Parts: sequence; structure tokens; C-alpha cells
Amino acid sequence: MRVELLFFAGCPGHDELLLRLRELLARTGADADVELREVADLEGAERERFLGSPTVRVDGEDIDPDAGERSDFGMKCRLYATPEGLRGLPPDEWVLDALARAGSAAKGTA
Repeated sequence: MRVELLFFAGCPGHDELLLRLRELLARTGADADVELREVADLEGAERERFLGSPTVRVDGEDIDPDAGERSDFGMKCRLYATPEGLRGLPPDEWVLDALARAGSAAKGTA
């Protein structure tokens, strides 16, 4: 399983999300480290399909259920549309769901 945290330098939410991701990985027993990936410029943002900082991907898929429908890539702080309103960090449930899907997929290929 591959867990990536994409961010740009100076992102106010990246450190907090990194700690939270590590906690969630430990809690679920997932066999993965968080790979930090800095996005440096607009060209990189478009190439990476970067919806803003911070972004979490599990096995290459954005954890945001609506991310696949978006094309507003760029160098910006990311806001997540959660049931509680706009937030600077994704809900834990999205992370946990993505980890569960990746774990199930890995078991299916083993």
C-alpha cells in the first residue's frame, strides 16, 4: 500500500495532517509509511493533478470521493467539502475508507 501526502512549502495544514495520517495508519495496522511529496510549481501541480495542499492519496487515488470530478489543479490551500462544511483537512473517515479499500484490494491480489 502506498500513502502519499502532497503539499507545497508553507502549507499550514501539512504538518497536522502528517501526524494524523501516522496515527490512523498505526490504529489500522496498515503496513505503509507516509511518502511526502512536495509540489513546487503550477506545472508540477497540473502534472500531478494536484487539487491543493494538503492532498492525500492511497495507492494513487485521492481520498476525497469527489476528486475525480474536479480539474481545478493549482498551487492553493485545499479545502475539503465535508458534511460539517469546508475544512482544511479531510475527515478521518475518508482516510480510513481509502485504507480499507487498498487493504481489500491487496488481499484480493495475494
